[in-house]
Parts: sequence; structure tokens; C-alpha cells
Amino acid sequence: MAELGKRVFLGRKLRSTQLDETLLPKRIALPVFASDALSSVAYAPDEIFLVLSMGGLSAYAFNWKIGLAVAVVMLTVVASYRQNVRAYPSGGGDYEVAKVNLGPRAGVTVASALMVDYVLTVAVSISSGVQNATAALPWLNGHEALAASALVLLLIAVNLRGLRESGAAFAIPSYLFMFCILGMAVWGFVRYASGDLPAVASGDLELVAEEPYTGAVSALAMTFLVARAFSSGCAALTGVEAISNGVPAFRRPKSRNAATTLALLGVISVTMLMSIVVLADLTNLRFAEDPATQLSRDGVPVGDSYVQDTVIGQLAGAVYDGVPLMFYLTVATTGVILVLAANTAFNGFPVLGSVLARDGHLPRQLDTRGDRLAFSNGIVLLGLAAVVLILAFDAQVTRLIQLYIVGVFVSFTLSQLGMIRHWGRLLRSEPDPAERGRMKRSRAVNMFGLMMTASVLVIVLVTKFLAGAWIAITAMVALYVLMRAIRRHYDLVADELAVDDSDTTLPSRVHAIVLVGRLHKPVMRALAYARVSRPDSLEALTVDLDRDSTARLTEQWDELGIPVPLVVIGSPYRELVRPVIKYVKELRRQSPRDIVMVYVPEYVVGRWYEQILHNQTALRLKSRLLFTPGVLVTSVPYQLRSAKSRGPERVRPVPGEVRQGRTFSDRRDS
Repeated sequence: MAELGKRVFLGRKLRSTQLDETLLPKRIALPVFASDALSSVAYAPDEIFLVLSMGGLSAYAFNWKIGLAVAVVMLTVVASYRQNVRAYPSGGGDYEVAKVNLGPRAGVTVASALMVDYVLTVAVSISSGVQNATAALPWLNGHEALAASALVLLLIAVNLRGLRESGAAFAIPSYLFMFCILGMAVWGFVRYASGDLPAVASGDLELVAEEPYTGAVSALAMTFLVARAFSSGCAALTGVEAISNGVPAFRRPKSRNAATTLALLGVISVTMLMSIVVLADLTNLRFAEDPATQLSRDGVPVGDSYVQDTVIGQLAGAVYDGVPLMFYLTVATTGVILVLAANTAFNGFPVLGSVLARDGHLPRQLDTRGDRLAFSNGIVLLGLAAVVLILAFDAQVTRLIQLYIVGVFVSFTLSQLGMIRHWGRLLRSEPDPAERGRMKRSRAVNMFGLMMTASVLVIVLVTKFLAGAWIAITAMVALYVLMRAIRRHYDLVADELAVDDSDTTLPSRVHAIVLVGRLHKPVMRALAYARVSRPDSLEALTVDLDRDSTARLTEQWDELGIPVPLVVIGSPYRELVRPVIKYVKELRRQSPRDIVMVYVPEYVVGRWYEQILHNQTALRLKSRLLFTPGVLVTSVPYQLRSAKSRGPERVRPVPGEVRQGRTFSDRRDS
């Protein structure tokens, strides 16, 4: 029954040989891996205008310049990542670039930053989507964290069915979002060219600067404000790195398809971002961090009753003022894409986790594929970590967004530096002038990218550290230390397990012990098995917990004439496990070169609730004996009726038997 439910939930199992069937064509890979970067367009403009609003209307003059700067950084990063996916197509992405060119420590640093950023991507995207939905569904008020957690669990379920299935499910909403935003931009510019573009709903409001920026504003304060707005706008770059981590999921030729998808992502994202920023400027959009006090009409603040729609919501309302269907479709697809953006992390995190597990930095279970050939453990781990974050921050995007971006720009910066080292290493051994010219151009792109991403990283750290970025940095440091500790553990285990000369030496003797509690079938089976294995010496061992019971046991032992000596050890405090361990250790101390083989008889029940009725003595003994050097433990199970199969195996008739009137009994008799 459980297996049937699992199949309904996940779908039929896939063979390892069917892995190629799960690979993605470019048309599916674009929405799968680019939904995070595309969805950033939905809130990056909001963040730019929110920060600039603190400086009043005069600060709004920088909006398109900041948007242009973000676009330049994005195109630079995309151009660099197109080189990454060609040079390192294994799926390690920034981690592999840093590990190979800068060393293992740099690689683990990048990996910790990326993994924290993936968790934040899920938490921020889902929380943002729920907050957008709250405007249309008032009953969600006060329950955003629970609703967001439920959506994360839904994404876990969809992704456990496999990458191709989740991609197909999310492709249509992603393409609809692109169509709506690009269509809004085209229609908006057409209306502007014809002089028919109306102002947005907030266009007639006045914007009041916040206290530090009222009156004469120093150049330093304005520079800091613009820098902070730029760092917030760089949220549009989150998700670009996911394609480099997901190259193995593309159809062949993997690198070329991934590079093409990256180019499409860059062009579409930049077009959408700049269109929204320019349209917002043309429609006199006002968007404040505290609209109740910062926005006013005729000198009177609008107050708490004023509902401030998102930037896209206001633009769609103005551009599609005569086409309400397109307005609702744009708002709806924006809300959906914010939720689906989390799916990018569900595709990038498990692949990165599998690479790290293969290198020994994370538990090996993360490199295991599930029934549907997805990295199921990584999917579940990411989802649960995001749920913890959502509940901890009560699904408040304003608080979560401050933790964002830091990790991705740490990975961007180290990746650029690693690629510069990569090209430098190749140039030292490349004699072909044409190829050397191409490599130098590629290195120049990465040098420019390093300057851009390092500058953004510094700005982000300066402007957002105290606002919450320190939490993300602390998480990265903790994850770095954890991964280094895991690698150290695996290295120590590998060293201890390495075969040396002593492993080919046979033990001098084997001393076998059969543990006996009372005389029954499991004990007799264990005695028979121990005798057949022919150890050098064999004895039965019982602990004297009750004098009368021990006397009856020894009497039965003699009556049955069991040809194995029964050793009785005392236990004045009625302990069972400790006297056995002490006795075994004493045997080892007397003959360190001998092997002590302990046979543990146990009976197996078939129903979970029957386990409650038994004290699990055998389990406790085995768990302690396994930690005793020089001792081997053999479990001798005896299945009770409830653990055995419930009747004969069902044999299906072969083709033609039913039609011929034959039965299984006929076939058996014949």
C-alpha cells in the first residue's frame, strides 16, 4: 500500500539508463533555470525606487542610470558565465572554477555562499509571492508563514517527480510572465510615442524625503544612497549562476545549449528590467518605503489607508487601462513567477550538493538519485532549510531581502578571479596565435567582470551589513566550517580504512560466544550456527539476573545435553549489557591477537506495534558490541509467524492457461 501511494505521488520508477530522457531542451531549460533571474525583474525595480525614495524626487533622477549600471553588470556576468559553462561543464559551476584555479578552500567558500543563497532564494521568492497574493486573498493576513511553508512543501513534491516534469509544469507560467512584461513594455512605448501614455495611479502624489535627506543633502550622503539603491537593484542578478551549476541537466551538446540559454536569459532580463525602469520614469511613478508618511497629496500625507501597489502593478494598471484582462494577467503571472523562482534553486542546489558530496564536503547521501533520477535528498534538505528560514522571519520579505545578494556576489567575484587564473594557465602552454587571441579576449572579459562584481560586493557589504547581511555571512562561515569538518572526517576514515600489511595476517584463534537469555528456538539456532562455523573455542554466556531463572536454565541445559559449556556471570546490580561487555573485553585483554565472535540470537516480529512489547535487548547489546575493538557481532534472527509471509506467493497464470482451463495446481502436479 505504501509503495502504491509513493508511485501515485512520485510516478513510476526510472531506470538509470533512462537518465538521458530526463535531460532538458533549451525551451524547457530557460524557464527552469532562469525563473529566478527573470523573477528578480519583478522586485529589483521596487528595491531601486524604495531606496531612492528616501532622498525625495531629486534622487529619482538616478533611477535609469542605476538600472543601466545593473544591466551592464548583468551582461558582463552573463558573458563570463558563458565561458564558465564551456570550460567547466560538470555542474560544479563557480565551485569547480574556484576549486581548480584558486584551491580547495576558495572552492568551499564559494560553495557555502551559493548554498546559503539558494536557501534564501526559496525563502525570499516564496514569501514575496505570498505577500503579493495577500492583496487578493485577505484571509492570508497573519498566516503568510504557514502559506509560504505549504508552498515550499508543494515545490518539494513537484521536484521529487523529476527535473523534466517540474520544468514542463512551470514552463507555461514563465513564458506567460515574459510575454506580459515585454508586451507591456512594447505597448507602453507605443502609447508614449503616440502621446497617449497615462500617468500611473501614484503619478499625482508628492514624494517627501526622509529625515536624513531633507534640506541640503551632502554629496557623501547622496553617493551612499545611490550606492545602496544600486546594490538593491543588483538583486536582478540572482539566479544567473544556476545555469552553470545545472549544465549536466541540458541535452547534448550540453555546454553550447547552456551558453545559448544564458545569452537568452541576459537579453530578456536586461530588456525587461530597463523597460520597467524607463516606463516608471515616463509615467511619473512614486514608490516609497513608508507610503503613509512619504507620499502626500496637496501637502497632506495619504495616511495608512493608502494601498501602494508594486511597480509592475502600477505600470500594468496605467498601460493596460483599457484592457483589464491584460492587467489581471500581468499581475497574476508576476505573483506566480515569484513563487516559481524558487524552482531555480531546487534545480541548482541538489546538483551542487551532489558535486560537493562527491568531493567529500557534504554527506554522501546527497549524491544519491531517487526513484525519478532526481537528487531527492538535496531537494528535501533545501526545502526544509527554507521552511525554517521562512518561519524564523515570519515570511517578511523586507527582513529576508537584507540577507540576500551577499552570497551570490561572493561566488561571482571568486569565479571571475578563478577564470582569470584559468586563462593565464592555458596561455602559458598555447602556441596558436589565433587561440591565444581568443583566450586574451576572454580573460579581458573576466577582468572587467571581476572589477564589476568585486565593486558590487564591497557596496553590498558596506550598505547592507548592519541591515541583516551579517546573518548571511555568519551562515556562510558556519557552513564553511561544517563542510571542512565533513571533509576532514572522510579523509580520516579513508586513511584508517586503507589496506596495509597487517590486514593480510590471519587471527591466531577465533573465540565464539553465544549469548543466552533463556532457552528457546532462537538460542538453539544460534548455537547450531556457531557450531557449524567451527571456531577454535565456543561457549554460551548468560547473565545471572535472577537466581531461580538461572538455576532453571542450567538445569534445562544439562537435561538437553547441549555440547557447549554454559558460562554464568554475575550481575549484582541487575545490569545486562555492562557485564557482557566487561566479559568480552576481558577475553580480548587476555589474547589481543584473538578474534571474539559474539552470536546474538533474536526473534523478529512483523508488526510495528509488536515492537513496543519487547525490550530490544539484542539491539542494545549489538550497538555496544559494535564499538568494542576486536569483536565481531553476528545477528541470528528467528522470524515469528507475524514476520513471515502471509500465505503462499501468488503465481500468475501464464498466457493461455486460463483459456485452456488449467490452474496453478495442474501445473504443479505436472
